[in-house]
Amino acid sequence: MLDVADALAEVLKHARPLKPEFAALTTAALRQVLAVDIAADIDVPPFDKSLRDGYAVRAADCATPAAELRVIEEVPAGKVPTQTVGPGEAVRIFTGAPIPPGADAVVMQEHTQRSGERIRITDPHVQPRQHIYAQGTEMKAGTTVLAAGTVINPAAFGVLASVGKTAVPAYPFPRVGIIVTGDELVEANTKPKPGQIRNSNGPMLAAQTVRAGGLPRYLGIARDDRTITRSLIAEGIDVSDVVLIAGGVSVGDHDLVPSVLQELGVTIHFRQVRVKPGKPLLFGTSPKGKLVFGLPGNPASSYVAFELFVRPSLRVLGGHQQSGPRTMQLPLSEAIAETNDRPTYRPAVLEPHETGWHVRPLPWTGAPDLVGMQPADALVVLPAGEIRVDAGMRLPVVLLEAL
Repeated sequence: MLDVADALAEVLKHARPLKPEFAALTTAALRQVLAVDIAADIDVPPFDKSLRDGYAVRAADCATPAAELRVIEEVPAGKVPTQTVGPGEAVRIFTGAPIPPGADAVVMQEHTQRSGERIRITDPHVQPRQHIYAQGTEMKAGTTVLAAGTVINPAAFGVLASVGKTAVPAYPFPRVGIIVTGDELVEANTKPKPGQIRNSNGPMLAAQTVRAGGLPRYLGIARDDRTITRSLIAEGIDVSDVVLIAGGVSVGDHDLVPSVLQELGVTIHFRQVRVKPGKPLLFGTSPKGKLVFGLPGNPASSYVAFELFVRPSLRVLGGHQQSGPRTMQLPLSEAIAETNDRPTYRPAVLEPHETGWHVRPLPWTGAPDLVGMQPADALVVLPAGEIRVDAGMRLPVVLLEAL
């Protein structure tokens, strides 16, 4: 039985980033990871531009009180100046328009008085370069504007558009095949008969996969039949980068998954982890390096195992530089006392305090209790044995959602 850290290290040893593909600049690429550096093809802005509506002037002409200047041209955004500003002259200019030759400052229109083709400057402190956004301030041609490993967020979409990139090499989202096992399972749209329960692991794991940056593909329920189980797992290995099998991984007579995996050539690296919930956790690799996880059948156990081991592996496959899980040391909002035979990852919620974030353990009845897990945005890590931790004391916390 491996400790959590050793089990995670074993998983990550076999996880490799997927081969990059060209991703079109559409919303489907949101949250993909860039595989190459992206450089600017032009200066941005490509010219000195005005930051205000007003007048482009020579700062030296405005040094005297109530200086008067002659307006020689008007330049809106999208147009190019045709005149050079000389002594005693000004150009009417609008936000975003190019600064005309000869001008070295912009006076806001609120600081002028216009009469016909002449303006009076009422700002006594006009400085060179004021209200001018210099060429190349945002980016210079040839410089890297987005580094490899950058997650494509909405701002990155804007940067890519600014440098003319309509498709970029990026790591694809990992494909995740999801199988649940057991004769007792029926789908959510079916009312269970005596001895049956609805399949909650399938929808839950699909949602966790999306949150972790993967593309889920639900493959169905594997009944307690070797032929059906083998067929579904073989399909999962064929069409997925990662296969999740919920249930059937322990040592009971109906736990067919380990032996079926071995028949399919999967190398099993471990079958148990010293963790609560989630002890019966299997991890293996197919002959082609696909990752295979046998998750516990209890929903909360499956949930925790996914967050501790599957989610970090999906981040590696998707090109993320930090695999996780994301952990912090946070003070408890309230005392907790309990006895556990293994290190326990208990559902908790984060709470803002004047001194920073605190964590509050949630009421929870154990591995089958998915309702108790639902409000959690964190898992507080409790050591094995009989413990009492007072409010304010710090414990490790696994973040399920971003702060």
